[in-house]
Amino acid sequence: MNGGGFGVNRWLRVVHVLGLGALAVAAAAATHNDPLYPVQVLREGGCGGTLRAAPALQPNPLLDRAAELWARGRSLGDATERSGYLAEGASGLHTTGAPQAAVVQQLRRTSCVTITNRSLHDIGLYRRGADSWFVLASKYAIPSNAEAPALATRALALVNAARARGARCGDRSFAPAPPVTLSGTLGGVALGHASDMAINNYFEHQDLSGHTPADRVRSVGYHEKLVGENIAFGPRTAEEVVQGWMDSPGHCENIMDPRFAEMGIAFAAGHAKRGLYWVQVFATPRA
Repeated sequence: MNGGGFGVNRWLRVVHVLGLGALAVAAAAATHNDPLYPVQVLREGGCGGTLRAAPALQPNPLLDRAAELWARGRSLGDATERSGYLAEGASGLHTTGAPQAAVVQQLRRTSCVTITNRSLHDIGLYRRGADSWFVLASKYAIPSNAEAPALATRALALVNAARARGARCGDRSFAPAPPVTLSGTLGGVALGHASDMAINNYFEHQDLSGHTPADRVRSVGYHEKLVGENIAFGPRTAEEVVQGWMDSPGHCENIMDPRFAEMGIAFAAGHAKRGLYWVQVFATPRA
């Protein structure tokens, strides 16, 4: 047996290549014609009760394609990406040269931790002769549009908590500041810029038409005294993105600036690369 892996996001993807010898075949196993049976029976049974049982994996045709690409020589990471399956993480199992009952026994000895990993939800399979390539994976989870209002409300609470405490932003100290309120208009401006960056794969305050944050705010009829903008790429929670901005002096200064009265915040999922594009717009309307 030899192994290798590639790391993505939060956990390591592990590949087990299994050389299967002559093992006894249980008569009962001969009745199981499902090619996924060796993995599913071990997963749902907790590898014979030695580990915590996990729900059955869901077959996914994109992962079938990933398994085929892996079998044809692609790395597991590249194969999964090329299949079109947007993975948080994936693991691969390659078995060769034995009937199902023997595969079950060998997998039980070598790969129980991988098979019962509850972070994995989907499975794909490619077979060639006596060889089988299994790819187990979980999808890269991003917030849905339905969650946007709750995330905006949470971000507002975190921002106002920071403003109420006061903060040190790099070399500058800020006293407690009045709370800001959510603005639907500024939220729409933020969403427009986040979506544009996601679609066109760039990360700048100035958009591809040369418009600045203040230009975008004015274009929707908002009459401002002052405009500020924070952007971020990657985080998937309000806590992550606000903390990241608080840890960056320039972004922190925008959050703590007592002159701002309103805030809009939005996110959009990246298309060319994984992650969320976040835009936070601060402004104060003219009296």
